[in-house]
Amino acid sequence: MALTLEEKKAVVAEVSEVAKGAFSAVAAEYTGLTVEDLTNLRVKAREDNVYLRVVKNTLAKRALEDTDFACMNDRLTGPLILAFSQEDPGAAARVTKDFAKSNDKFQVTMLSVGGELLEPTEIDKLAKLPTRDQAISLLMAVMLAPTEKLVRTLNEVPGKLVRTVAAVRDQKQQAA
Repeated sequence: MALTLEEKKAVVAEVSEVAKGAFSAVAAEYTGLTVEDLTNLRVKAREDNVYLRVVKNTLAKRALEDTDFACMNDRLTGPLILAFSQEDPGAAARVTKDFAKSNDKFQVTMLSVGGELLEPTEIDKLAKLPTRDQAISLLMAVMLAPTEKLVRTLNEVPGKLVRTVAAVRDQKQQAA
């Protein structure tokens, strides 16, 4: 069933709005996948807060025009599914990479982060980026390390004094 002009405008507006707030985007070919496979992909994407949408390329080009993902426009060909990371840059890459492992008909064709178009082979780098919570915990660990080292160093002084007194005591007991 063909979309009316109003429905096309709504699709363009929706995808454009999502793209403006997204951290990264992944485009993949899905030809040959069953409806069940795509449903499983959509479920996983929803769990990881990834916006997933099959959009006609002409509508996708219009939607991506004024976003960081306009660099993808020249390579939007064939039947593609677009995935946008909503919370952390690696989410869409993780979802599509994991799905591609179990479905050989699903092929990632391009990636984009921060207005830069990446090759599909770089999906591993993008997928390995930490989530927001992981990044915060890494930052906190780095910030806490100097304080912990200072506390351990200061704690070593009385510990060394106690060991020295204990050694003197043991020497006196053996001499007596």
